[in-house]
Amino acid sequence: MTYCVGILVSGGLVMIADTRTNAGIDNIATFRKLHVFETPGERVIGVATSGNLSISQSVLALLQEGILNQETGQIENLMNVQSMFQAAHLVGRAMRRVYEMDGQALEQHGLTFDMKVLLGGQIGDAPMRLYHIYSEGNSIEATPDTPYLQIGEPKYGKPILDRAISHDVEVRDALKIGLISMDSTLQSNLSVGLPIDVLVVRRDELEAAVSHRIGDDDAYFRDLRDRWSKALRAAHQSIPHPPYAELL
Repeated sequence: MTYCVGILVSGGLVMIADTRTNAGIDNIATFRKLHVFETPGERVIGVATSGNLSISQSVLALLQEGILNQETGQIENLMNVQSMFQAAHLVGRAMRRVYEMDGQALEQHGLTFDMKVLLGGQIGDAPMRLYHIYSEGNSIEATPDTPYLQIGEPKYGKPILDRAISHDVEVRDALKIGLISMDSTLQSNLSVGLPIDVLVVRRDELEAAVSHRIGDDDAYFRDLRDRWSKALRAAHQSIPHPPYAELL
């Protein structure tokens, strides 16, 4: 299990992912799930993955090495596609290609072809975009009405995003809210764990403004967790008791 979130607001993009993977309670490891493909001034693309690690690594290898486009005869990868829509289509093709290679063997051993991707970024002067790409290779796109997308374990962090995220939220606030969403997931699901990788891209800057890993020793994240817990306690204590609870 994992938790990755992408938030696309008017000022830019925030992507956050944990790093925990496991194949049983006694086989827990750390692997990066948020990957950055960047040529400063030309393009910046974040790819966050959830699901089967071997599938994810195979798909990422294809996105780096490239896939032949039968129509143009060109090898396409994330560093030469011309738009984020083409990038999302390329990720879908890579996922279908890996399924062609490994899907049947996985299913014969009782395993499902399980992988999902968050793809966000900007290429040239085209709009910044954020996609959720499913195991089948199809995708949906974030919009001003739905400015965030999640993969992995969404339910613990979703209520915070629903209440606090809108398209006009500042990028710094989107980052803070995303980290609170991640903390809520860490508190409630042991299969999601530190370190956390963070990518922030301001709109039209075409390079990462923040590319940071949060570990156990991160003072800001510890303070955020403590302040959020205290704020929740203070909030519920400040709300009057229900009038029908007078006899309790």
